[in-house]
Amino acid sequence: MTVSFASPMDRTARSLRRRHSRVEPALVGALFVVTAMAAAGYAVFALHPERLARVPSAAAVYGQALRLFPPAHIIVGLVVLCAILSRRVGTTWMPAAITLYLVSLASELLGTTAGIPFGPYRYGDGLAIKWFAHVPVLVPASWFMMALPSFALATRWVTTHRTWRLVAATGLLVSWDLALDPAMSHLMPYWVWGSDGPYYGMPLLNLVGWYLTGLALMAALALLNVDRWLDRVPTSSLLGIYTANLALPVLMAAAAGLWPACALAVAPIALAAIADRAHTWSTT
Repeated sequence: MTVSFASPMDRTARSLRRRHSRVEPALVGALFVVTAMAAAGYAVFALHPERLARVPSAAAVYGQALRLFPPAHIIVGLVVLCAILSRRVGTTWMPAAITLYLVSLASELLGTTAGIPFGPYRYGDGLAIKWFAHVPVLVPASWFMMALPSFALATRWVTTHRTWRLVAATGLLVSWDLALDPAMSHLMPYWVWGSDGPYYGMPLLNLVGWYLTGLALMAALALLNVDRWLDRVPTSSLLGIYTANLALPVLMAAAAGLWPACALAVAPIALAAIADRAHTWSTT
């Protein structure tokens, strides 16, 4: 009979995997809790202000929550993503985060000052402090928070071809805006368009701007060779972050009855998941 003993290195690796398997779902779960709380507050109170009128003290509390939840949701999402990346790859992710922040900030500044490439718009004060009084500090960070999972999911679920991966990843990122704009501009005034448009008040030029900006972000990720470390981050964590962030505007839109926006926003990620499942079945 042969008895084998695990080396200290093997035991350490197994211990790390167990800790990852417990901590990361808890982090993503916390993000879903914040998402659910924000969506429930909107559905229960923002859409039914008469309920708040009956309880003046609750109206004051909800007024503060309405101001704090949108930036808090972005911050929690960022903390979760950065914590998972740091656990998996150390500080390797930071150049990608800085690059995407700067690229998206430049695009947003062009948009809010010159109307390029999104069309004319401006941000309100609901997303906290701004760069140069134009772009909330958290907005470029949110681009990174969704661009990285979009890039990874497109690679793992849609295609590994370099060019088509950029196209698919950008499509997943743009689909977020199909719910985000109706929820955060049409339903709530976190940003205001300078001209009216056919998609819940949003000009269709905005989708062009989103796609061009998204394509630039995906190209930057490809040039930075994030594949060298991104494959160490599990799909479940990245999908959870993407889904939790997508869920907030989708749930808000659903509560307000904006069903076309919900369907259009969810369709790309659903189709990608179905394509991945079909590919898995065909190779087993």
